[in-house]
Amino acid sequence: MLLNCFAVGAGGFVGSVFRYLISLLPFFRYGAFPLQTLLVNVAGSVIIGVLFKASESGAFFNAQTLLFLKVGICGGFTTFSTFSLETAGMLEAGRWLPALVYVLLSVGLCLSGVFAGQWLFLKLSA
Repeated sequence: MLLNCFAVGAGGFVGSVFRYLISLLPFFRYGAFPLQTLLVNVAGSVIIGVLFKASESGAFFNAQTLLFLKVGICGGFTTFSTFSLETAGMLEAGRWLPALVYVLLSVGLCLSGVFAGQWLFLKLSA
């Protein structure tokens, strides 16, 4: 149990640091539309899709490694809580159309990202 907690914590640290470093890239500057958060969530969804498919066989990762990668890194990297806060802010500001577009793109692209990651893993491991 304690080893699992350390694996998740270490992965969360790595994922959070990656997320922060991406926020420093000049071409991802925050504007009227939270593109940076959308891109991080889509990338995280693709990564977690690959990890999910890779873990199905049990041959690629042990339990702690999977916790480190899936729960830790992906959990620290993706920003669904930030997505929710940004959406609420847009709605509170009366920006209903951008909020709706943001929600639809985030959910649609991230779900697609999970499926794309699973497909990618299957293609690369064949």
